Amino acid sequence: MIVVSAAIAAAFALPGCAPAGYSGSDYGAQPAANAVDATPGATAEPTAGATPGAETEDGADEASDAPELSEDEVTTELKAAKVKRMGETVQNEDGFVLYRFDKDKVKPEVVSNCNDECEKVWPPAVINKGEEPKLEGVDSDLVGTVERKDGTLQLTLDKWPLYTYIGDKKPGQWKGQNVAGSWFVVTPEGKKNLTCLPPPSKAVAPPAGDEENGDSQDSGGDAGSDSSGSDYSY
Repeated sequence: MIVVSAAIAAAFALPGCAPAGYSGSDYGAQPAANAVDATPGATAEPTAGATPGAETEDGADEASDAPELSEDEVTTELKAAKVKRMGETVQNEDGFVLYRFDKDKVKPEVVSNCNDECEKVWPPAVINKGEEPKLEGVDSDLVGTVERKDGTLQLTLDKWPLYTYIGDKKPGQWKGQNVAGSWFVVTPEGKKNLTCLPPPSKAVAPPAGDEENGDSQDSGGDAGSDSSGSDYSY
């Protein structure tokens, strides 16, 4: 109990993380519990998601109709990296932080529930059938894929589908932390990183046509508490 209390006190000491009067019970988890997955129904044992080209019970290739993605669309690397104030993160080949979504499912099967307008704000980390990302500091046994609604294959970590956030304008930013109280930076073990937990904020709006949306969001900071005032809280 003393150790946990000290960890929480340390989290409060981090500037710009927890709001005044913060209580761990407000979020259903304690802020420094990186190794504890606070999402109901999540498995405590390291389990890989579906692997590229995995077969269903009747022997059919579940990803046989997966569309071929361009080099610019796929995620080629998953690497563990520490960032200021947040600590452990998983980043893609461009250094952008990856997230997990509480409204996704891992039981009885893995399902990504971020589609259509949602995926424009939270682009899924996708890969082509038969390909594998380069791993650095991430256990290959925890990495898998899930077939999305559109047939593409999305990378998973300990079964949780992985995403980036268009509100992050620079590598290493984590402005998606605690957006809508449902989006969290993912650790190399596939858990929520709750070391620094800003108050829940609203997601940036989806891009309008070919125009880049949200450039004004980039204040150069690394915290996730910036709100655009939009209602895109997936």
